[in-house]
Amino acid sequence: MKLFLDANIIFTAAYSSQGSSRFLFSIAETGAVTLCTSHFALDEAKRNLALKAKDKLPTLEELLLHLVIIPEPQPDKIAWAARLPLPQKDAPIMAAAVSCKADMLVTGDRRDFGFLLGTVIKGVLVLEPSETVRRLAKL
Repeated sequence: MKLFLDANIIFTAAYSSQGSSRFLFSIAETGAVTLCTSHFALDEAKRNLALKAKDKLPTLEELLLHLVIIPEPQPDKIAWAARLPLPQKDAPIMAAAVSCKADMLVTGDRRDFGFLLGTVIKGVLVLEPSETVRRLAKL
């Protein structure tokens, strides 16, 4: 199963050794899931960590060992995602999740992705990390 991680999930996993975001990396270590993200999302996570918790950057580097960085989506995919009622800054995230054929897009961004939580967009189920962990536990 392939999970696409939004920047806030990567940030949270690096910031705290507890919680669902970090637990996804533990699941990935078993080989049960593949975690992926884009350079766009990873750059955002790195920027935010550098601003808010610079001491957590080494933890992020360790977590990167368990992340597959996918190519950025084609402009037409980003244009498609921009037509969803998402802020422009989130269109590349949705487009990347669809482009890499992720099973799930995991995001903690309830403000911008909240209306999509629990729905499937072009084959990608959008979930919060805690719900992702619950569903993975049932497999």
